[in-house]
Amino acid sequence: MDGSIPIEIEVLSSLTQVEAVDWDACACPEAGDGGRPFDPFTTHRFLSALERSRSVGTGTGWSPRHLVARAEGQVIAVAPLYAKGHSQGEYIFDHNWAQAYERAGGQYYPKLQMAVPFTPATGRRFLTRPGWRETGMAALVQGAVQLAETNDLSSLHITFCTEDEAEAGERMGLMPRASQQFHWENDGYTDFDGFLDTLSSRKRKNIRKERAEAQGFGGEIVALTGDQIRPEHWDAFWVFYQDTGARKWGQPYLTRSFFDLAQDRLRDDMLLVLAIRDGRPVAGALNFIGRDVLYGRYWGCTEHHPCLHFELCYYQAIDFAIAHGLSRVEAGAQGMHKLARGYMPVQTHSLHWVRDGGFARAIEHYLAAERAAVDEEIEVMTGYGPFKRTQMEEQD
Repeated sequence: MDGSIPIEIEVLSSLTQVEAVDWDACACPEAGDGGRPFDPFTTHRFLSALERSRSVGTGTGWSPRHLVARAEGQVIAVAPLYAKGHSQGEYIFDHNWAQAYERAGGQYYPKLQMAVPFTPATGRRFLTRPGWRETGMAALVQGAVQLAETNDLSSLHITFCTEDEAEAGERMGLMPRASQQFHWENDGYTDFDGFLDTLSSRKRKNIRKERAEAQGFGGEIVALTGDQIRPEHWDAFWVFYQDTGARKWGQPYLTRSFFDLAQDRLRDDMLLVLAIRDGRPVAGALNFIGRDVLYGRYWGCTEHHPCLHFELCYYQAIDFAIAHGLSRVEAGAQGMHKLARGYMPVQTHSLHWVRDGGFARAIEHYLAAERAAVDEEIEVMTGYGPFKRTQMEEQD
């Protein structure tokens, strides 16, 4: 940080304490021309919808402690930051760290989490106004660490940050962690068949069979965005989301009012794919639309039909990405079944700081071994991908 520039760090308990225009000038300056942000998840409208709907805040284990850095009379950097009372809804798992820390006599919770709640999507976490990248990030790192130290908090975790941020954070003394997801990459395809042509014969035939079976479920599949999404669609999707949330997490992370706010504020950021039979939705998948990436987020159903999950979550997402010239589909956390459907393993990144020096050294050793294991896992899984490998397959 340039010591000649005085910088003030403020900790906010709510996004209502900062103007949307100031936050978004750092979170998504690329959208200043009216276009889409790189991703919608760090925008003021998305994060404030989480707060206004009480999906985060009192009683949720996610207490906002957002950072705002000011210099020269303006907001130069912001970060979505939360005091966490548990490790749920993060998708970068530290439960073993918490158990070990507390067995050693420490108090792991609360901790600080710089992240987008319930959203395992890579994006910038140190949000800076153009021209303030290095200074702003340094100020936010210093502010977050100081907040943890001042309040005797065990640790700070910056999850699903960009690779550039991970490298810069490591230079600042934070511990980098590697994890893995499945993403589909658009290699300039003009249509879905163009994508299928790059697959081995067996995988290509299997996907065609799955799509035919799914689309024969007895109804129609519609892909809706913007004003095409109606309030009644959220009534149906809420039922799907509750069912999936109860099975996966014990209870849904998002409240019902989040979807009402989404209808009002976020529908242009969303792609809702619905399977409709006899005039009513029976399954659905919710995606968020970035400037160059489609982010798959939630799925649910009230009727089970063969392969409908694959169609709504993966193949419809590919169709949309190709039609709109998007470079990638991020399919969320975990899921080896995505590999056979053209979603390949990629490395994702996080950064960590632990107040106790001895525990930090133990975690640092663990992370080094984990990174090697993740690299090996990605290499092995890539070898099992569905794409053509031999000349014989090319001619098939």
